[in-house]
Amino acid sequence: MKKTYAAAVLTALALAVAPALAEDYPTRPIMMVVPYPAGGPSDVVARIVADGMSRALGQSIVVENVGGAGGTIGTGRVAEAHADGYTLLAASMGSHVSAPALYPNLKYDSTKDFTPIGVTAYAPAAIVSKKDIPANNLKEFVDYLKKNGESVKQAHGGVGASSHMACMLFNSVVGAKPSQVAYRGTGPALNDVIGGHVDFFCEQVVSVMGAVKGGSLKAYVVSGDTRSPALPDVPSAKEAGIPDYSINVWSGVFAPKGLPKPVADKLVAALDKALDDPAVAKRLQELGGTVPPKADRGPGPLAERLKNDIGRWDPILKTAAAKLN
Repeated sequence: MKKTYAAAVLTALALAVAPALAEDYPTRPIMMVVPYPAGGPSDVVARIVADGMSRALGQSIVVENVGGAGGTIGTGRVAEAHADGYTLLAASMGSHVSAPALYPNLKYDSTKDFTPIGVTAYAPAAIVSKKDIPANNLKEFVDYLKKNGESVKQAHGGVGASSHMACMLFNSVVGAKPSQVAYRGTGPALNDVIGGHVDFFCEQVVSVMGAVKGGSLKAYVVSGDTRSPALPDVPSAKEAGIPDYSINVWSGVFAPKGLPKPVADKLVAALDKALDDPAVAKRLQELGGTVPPKADRGPGPLAERLKNDIGRWDPILKTAAAKLN
């Protein structure tokens, strides 16, 4: 009886204190976990957005890279964190859409274990190769892939990462079966493609644009119906004759489930304000990304996009994985 009473008192006190804590939030630095190594697209976008949100909140947001297992290690850590608004996740389609399809024993549920804050950016994927591949357009590159089969080495940033997801779809669409080489994130994979240790890569424009423009990589196509302003000389998939290669990679911010609504509201408002900042939009656009329009922002649109993308991509990813195994 005494224990029950004490528990009830503690619960009442917690409920009474929570609004005051939320009102003062944030009173110390916030950690934003990027579940991939530094230098990848998720990392780049997260740092741009974190900088904008920190100005809106009046408190610093520290980015921490926790890579490994296609983004699932860092993502799992955030899922288990205390829901107080001081631990956030810079999520991607890799961690939240492809991982559930490719990891049967995943330790988190991407639709239930997080509080959505909002989409941060969109970006198409680009198919790039080391510069000495003897192919100068998409048709020649596909012919090269089919002719050389498993002797061609395709890099990706870990099973379930967006680069893995983008290449699985590409290989399935064009009928290629290269050998796959996994890395602990986009940065190491990209470095080895540039260095010629592996042959090609499929990743967001934000990560490969600089190397393509600098001549360190060849680019053959960008996903979707339109060209990327960041790579205007590279044809879209629709132009190049593979309209089924359609993927617009999104990045987003989540918190652990159970986040108090007043805290969530402050984070949603801070993200919205950051995305309205012309400097943030310019930095994202220069890297090949786009800021989500107002209608696509906030927790509701992010939760709906996640649900729809899982429904769309789960069968595609599982079918593609079966074909390539």
